Amino acid sequence: MPKTILIVEDDVNIRELLQLYLSQEGYQIETAGDGLEGLRAFKRIHPDLVLLDLMMPVMDGTQTMREIRAISKTPVIILTAKGETFDKVNGLELGADDYITKPFEMREVIARIHAVLRRFDSEEAPKKLEFDNLIIDKESYNIVVKGEKMEIPPKEIELLYFLASSPNRVFTRAQLLDDVWGFDYFGDTRTVDVHVKRLREKLQNVSPQWEIKTVWGVGYKFELLDGSGERQSQPENAPDKP
Repeated sequence: MPKTILIVEDDVNIRELLQLYLSQEGYQIETAGDGLEGLRAFKRIHPDLVLLDLMMPVMDGTQTMREIRAISKTPVIILTAKGETFDKVNGLELGADDYITKPFEMREVIARIHAVLRRFDSEEAPKKLEFDNLIIDKESYNIVVKGEKMEIPPKEIELLYFLASSPNRVFTRAQLLDDVWGFDYFGDTRTVDVHVKRLREKLQNVSPQWEIKTVWGVGYKFELLDGSGERQSQPENAPDKP
């Protein structure tokens, strides 16, 4: 299931811009034009993340943040105008998970959302994923293949864990760069191709029940099969991600 983001922002142009780009990223979007409306929407839809402007009519972002934190630990990213240092610090002290300064680049917004959701999900997600002939242990950074520990570089383990955490979901190369390497990484998408190639070489013929598959023109996915080449549903210990 796609994750839901609630955008609480009184500037209609910014609100619509965020809605457009985040919808294209596969998120379900709900919007509100002030803090009170946003709080009502929050209680109604229980979003996975909130983008919260600080300067709003009716109920400002600071009070909205207080109300949200009184009932939920849902991740909140505050939106603040350049130079509003007090409001920024105040928002973080109230429990916001990150902040973004206006004007902003949409790539930065998307990367920060991915990072916050990844941190939040990692607290709930299993540290160990198990598939046929394969164990991926993110906590100890170990890969076990057919009962034998395999020496694999940390970044390849992180990439494999990320893909396998959302079986059958396709990720673009850009998404993998942001989520596995981080927004500040200066490499290009060929980095992803190289790491996938290395993983495939090491995991070749390990099992007929899964594979790292290329989706041409899009990216990669960790696909689960039933042993005869047919796709199957994901295991219970592999939670869906955005």
